[in-house]
Amino acid sequence: MSKTNALVIGASGGIGAALVNQLQHSNVYHQVHAVSRNLPSEPLTHVCYHQVDSEDDHNIFELCQQLNSQGIQFTLVVCCTGALHGQIGEHLVKPEKRMEDLDSKSLDFYFSTNAITPAIWLKNVETLLKGKQAAKLVFLSARVGSIHDNKLGGWYGYRASKAALNMLIKTAQVELKRRAKNVALVSYHPGTVDTNLSKPFQSNVPQGKLFTADFTVSQLLNILLDLTTEDAPYYLDWQGKTISW
Repeated sequence: MSKTNALVIGASGGIGAALVNQLQHSNVYHQVHAVSRNLPSEPLTHVCYHQVDSEDDHNIFELCQQLNSQGIQFTLVVCCTGALHGQIGEHLVKPEKRMEDLDSKSLDFYFSTNAITPAIWLKNVETLLKGKQAAKLVFLSARVGSIHDNKLGGWYGYRASKAALNMLIKTAQVELKRRAKNVALVSYHPGTVDTNLSKPFQSNVPQGKLFTADFTVSQLLNILLDLTTEDAPYYLDWQGKTISW
C-alpha cells in the first residue's frame, strides 16, 4: 500500500507538537502537514508547515482547498485545538466550581474554542479524507464531556463544550456513512497531560496519572491501528477503553 498523508491541526501545542514529531519519524506517511497559528522556531525536516488562524473560517477553507487541489489523500487528520482556561482581554476564564461562576464571556470562549473551531475544521477536511483508503479523523475531547459519566458536576463551560463536540462528531458520522464511507471519526480523551492546558490543575492529579505528551500520542497512534469505519464513531480514552457518550 502506498504511503499517504497526515495532518495535525493545532501543531504548536504540547500534544500537537509531540504528534507531529512521532508521525514524522514513523516512516508511515509520505508527508506530514502541521497547522498552527504561529510557525515553530525549530521546524522539523520534511514536515510541511502551514500558518493558519483557526478562528478564521476563510483561512481554514483556503488551506483545505489548496491541499485538495494537489490530488492527495490524507488517511489521518488530528485536531488538537481546545482550551480549559484562558483570558479574553482583562477577563480570566477558568473552570466554574458553582452556578454563580457562570458568565457569557467564559461560555463563549469555551464553545468557540472547543466546539465551533473543531466543527469548522470538520466541515473542511472531509474532502481531504475521502478516497479508496480507510481514513481517520480524530478530535481531542475529554472524559468530562461525557453526559453519562458526569457524577461530580462543576466545570460547566468546559464540560458542555466538549459534550457539544462529541455530539458534532456523532452527528457527522451519520452523514459520513453516506458520503464518505471510508472515514471514521474518533473522540479521544488523552488523560491529564503535562501541557499548558493542565498546568493550573496538576496538583490535584493522582500520582502516576499525569502523562507526557509523547505517551498519550503513542497510545493514540496504537489505538488507531485497530479501529474500523464500520464501528465508528468512537469515544475512547488513552487506554483504548470506550467512554459512554
